[in-house]
Amino acid sequence: MKKKLYGFVLLYFTSIPLFAQDQVTDTVVPKTLKEVIVIGKKTQLYQQQNKPLAAVEEYLQQSGKVGMIKRGSYAWEPILNNMTTERTLITIDGMRVFGACTDKMDPITSYVEISNLSEATITSGQQGGNHGATIGGSIDLKRSRSGFVNSGWDVLINSGFESNSNQKILGSAVNYANNRFYIDTDFMYRDAENYTAGNNQEVLFSQFRKFNISATSGFSFDENKMLEASLIYDKATDVGYPALPMDVSLAEALITSLKFEYVPKASNIKNWETKIYYNTITHRMDDTKRPFVPIHMDMPGWSDTYGFYSKAKGVFKSHHFTVDLNSFYNRSVAEMTMYPSDPNESLMFMFTWPDVRTLYNGLFVEDSILLNSQSSLKFSVSAANHSNVIANDLGLESLQIFYPTMKASKNRILKSISSNYTYNKNGFQYGFGLAYGERAPSVSEGYGFYLFNSFDRYDYIGNPELRNEKSSEANAFIGFRTKKLSTKISSSYFHISNYIVGKPTENMIPMTIGASGIKIYSALNYATIFNTDLDIEYQFDMNFRWAGQLVYSYGQDYEKENLPFISPLRYSASFQYKVEKFSSEISVQGNAVHAQYSLFYGEKRTPDYAILNFASSYAFQVDHSKWYVKAGAENILDQYYTTFSDWNAIPRKGINFFLNISFGL
Repeated sequence: MKKKLYGFVLLYFTSIPLFAQDQVTDTVVPKTLKEVIVIGKKTQLYQQQNKPLAAVEEYLQQSGKVGMIKRGSYAWEPILNNMTTERTLITIDGMRVFGACTDKMDPITSYVEISNLSEATITSGQQGGNHGATIGGSIDLKRSRSGFVNSGWDVLINSGFESNSNQKILGSAVNYANNRFYIDTDFMYRDAENYTAGNNQEVLFSQFRKFNISATSGFSFDENKMLEASLIYDKATDVGYPALPMDVSLAEALITSLKFEYVPKASNIKNWETKIYYNTITHRMDDTKRPFVPIHMDMPGWSDTYGFYSKAKGVFKSHHFTVDLNSFYNRSVAEMTMYPSDPNESLMFMFTWPDVRTLYNGLFVEDSILLNSQSSLKFSVSAANHSNVIANDLGLESLQIFYPTMKASKNRILKSISSNYTYNKNGFQYGFGLAYGERAPSVSEGYGFYLFNSFDRYDYIGNPELRNEKSSEANAFIGFRTKKLSTKISSSYFHISNYIVGKPTENMIPMTIGASGIKIYSALNYATIFNTDLDIEYQFDMNFRWAGQLVYSYGQDYEKENLPFISPLRYSASFQYKVEKFSSEISVQGNAVHAQYSLFYGEKRTPDYAILNFASSYAFQVDHSKWYVKAGAENILDQYYTTFSDWNAIPRKGINFFLNISFGL
């Protein structure tokens, strides 16, 4: 691996003088290998998507690289390149946020709303490493903002209803902007009951209720200096998780930031942005509404994160460079209290996350070199110091039962490097790249204490002695675009050394009643994951458009055992008709049989499925107000189905009629 690193570095430094001989002065920024899902400004939310008031996760699934692990109808866990959140990075406007639930009931995507986002930037592999260490890539959720334009006041009301689960949706946005000041405010409320699967089968404990408040305000000192403050407050209550043995009584987040942006004049530095941020999350698991609970438990968790980044972008001759210095400090605590049915017995208490403090300091440097008007070469390198400290003595002593010589602190150095070439001419484009990256074990993998996994029914114990997980990556894409046709196929291959998984251990008694045993996090020699996706779009004329997507993946460990949550062949196709203010769309989506499942990791075979959806919309104006109405039906044939990523094979929703109405001034 050291030889590979030296090769990357040698290629980079020898390329600078070679390419500089051409004296390319074109300042057009090279295109990067990332995917952007446009969500739209608040006043244009209805114009962007088939179902305007859908959850954030539904938008993300448009990408061939993103899937979702579903434990209920709320807070799905994104998987990127068929890797779960331990191996990927999810940020909000570049801010690191960490969930407070040991069962991953609160992914970062659950703390934002579709109405206050403008886009989601999805970056595969090491090209997503500018805000921290990652293996699979990153998703950055970008907030919408008016900017410094003389648009004055803008008001929007959103409302919606879904028949399946009787979900009520109500939202509003009030924005104001001029050339020196802007403020964007947003509110969204959702209330859903239990949903029904196909054939009208009720899925118990699938209800949820939440509201989200968002505000962003900016002030311009002069034409090249700006200060921006932002806040998100999100609170969900009475959230059911039918795939898990417990529900959630509270999931609450406060996310704040302050940013200063400077655009120098007549300088090689084109933009310099510095942000400080703080976020705190509280999460409480609850089983009081479940029948036949062997022993009642309280399982609260807390996560606090302080961070900053300072990022500069510039141009020097043919080089377009980015330097990003970023740091965060996180405190993660989770505990469990068990209440015996006999009141004379003592309560049982333990830390499941023993007050783990994480300090991360990293430097990311990227250089995109314009070779000529058709091609570019991009290099990136990062280095970071990652340290963990167990601040709770009781938690430390508990883990020392399994690791007698372990210390309270652990320090790691994380490295990454990548190189990509792209070519684009006359509608034809292709690119390829190589990369290497490392990540540290997550809090659960390193320090978790008797974490019950209801998927394979094992209690998990962390391993602070795990080595860094290391990934060697190759990627490529090829595409072609004309006025009517757009097509692109992309692929990625990951060879992951020290692949972290839980391994069963004998002669140990599980804590959870009914558990099959105990697994301790360990490292396999290696695992491999391959992904490829094909996207095609054809515009027949001004009114008719067809789009299709085909995705294939596989993943195996070094013993040829299938990895869990690897998507079978999946596909989608849609046909859209649009004329003036009316539009209509019919679509189909489905999976092939999940034949490459993993019994070792608790998976089962799932059958193939295909569902049919339909939607129509109409926009009109009354005096000075703008109205937009969209109605549709999902799973029209009311098929009963489950997929490879549905935790414990919970069924998906049956037929669902939805209605969205937007009103703007």
